Amino acid sequence: MAEHDMKTGKAGEMESATAAMPDAGSLDSGKRAGNENAMRKIRIEKVTVNIGVGKTGEELDKASKILQSITSAKPVLTQCKVKQPTWGIREGLTIGTKVTLRGEGAERFLKDALAAKDNRISMKSFDKQGNFGFGVKEYIDLPRVKYDPKLGIRGFDVLVTLERPGFRVKRRKLGKTPVSKRHRIGPEDAADFMRQKFGVEVA
Repeated sequence: MAEHDMKTGKAGEMESATAAMPDAGSLDSGKRAGNENAMRKIRIEKVTVNIGVGKTGEELDKASKILQSITSAKPVLTQCKVKQPTWGIREGLTIGTKVTLRGEGAERFLKDALAAKDNRISMKSFDKQGNFGFGVKEYIDLPRVKYDPKLGIRGFDVLVTLERPGFRVKRRKLGKTPVSKRHRIGPEDAADFMRQKFGVEVA
């Protein structure tokens, strides 16, 4: 009798263990869903900080020094791509300076730049691809930045480019393909990302 109970107990344990084991199909579905969610995750590709001066010379040098000071990165000069006779600007003329930030440095600077805007962005700042930009009137509006009388007062523009995993297919030189419509980032997607990631108010 005791032997029979022991066998029954073991069988019961095996049945319970079998019932507790997830179905192989469920595991595969969960894995696929997890991979799909990971591929849908939005992240910052780069943050571009730009100061337009409109001419070369001392003012452009000051702008470059301001950018280097507030981003801790080396600026590059930018050139005009179109001719503007009214403003005396010709194509190819150096008129500005910019810095491109990626990774932790991009997020850190973006947080400071958003703080200078009271953590508010207009919905009109987002384009159809979910990228967005905004301006900061004076560089001293950034946290922990002090005024330098040698450089004067200047503002700057911040351009934020967002992406999802797999976006590199549109940037590669060989076999370039567009990102599928379902995988693209829209303005609302980008706004939700900024709200959740940075606590920004989008209006």
